[in-house]
Amino acid sequence: MAAEEDSGEFYLRYYVGHKGKFGHEFLEFEFRPDGKLRYANNSNYKNDTMIRKEVFLTPAVLKECRRIIAESEIMKEDDNNWPEPDRVGRQELEIVMGNEHISFTTSKIGSLVDVQSSKDPEGLRIFYYLVQVRFEVLCILSYLTPLQDQAYLKNE
Repeated sequence: MAAEEDSGEFYLRYYVGHKGKFGHEFLEFEFRPDGKLRYANNSNYKNDTMIRKEVFLTPAVLKECRRIIAESEIMKEDDNNWPEPDRVGRQELEIVMGNEHISFTTSKIGSLVDVQSSKDPEGLRIFYYLVQVRFEVLCILSYLTPLQDQAYLKNE
């Protein structure tokens, strides 16, 4: 990994959601430069309440997140040929890493069939695997693993 990717500014925000029969339902998480990971999950189904959590990550965890982003090569992609957000919902990904800043918006992706049928299947596949697999696993591990030296968990 290049030194620029290993140091400098780092910020990431991912959002997926829609407005429907149960109101505005969404999942959002944000990696902040100070190491704070913020998570929000709003499902109004059966009058559920919004879940908000924060965790402070060590530099090692943030470095791993940066490595995942760099290896994915998502910073080289362009969302011009990706499906526009629609009534099914939207996804947003914003990343600041070093001197680079990208921001993507697309519709919710139901499966790899949606990826393959898009105008940019290769670029959308990179996005799909990055947000569907890697980030969600990293967030889950940050919340569920009892690693006192890796994170400090705080409920809002």
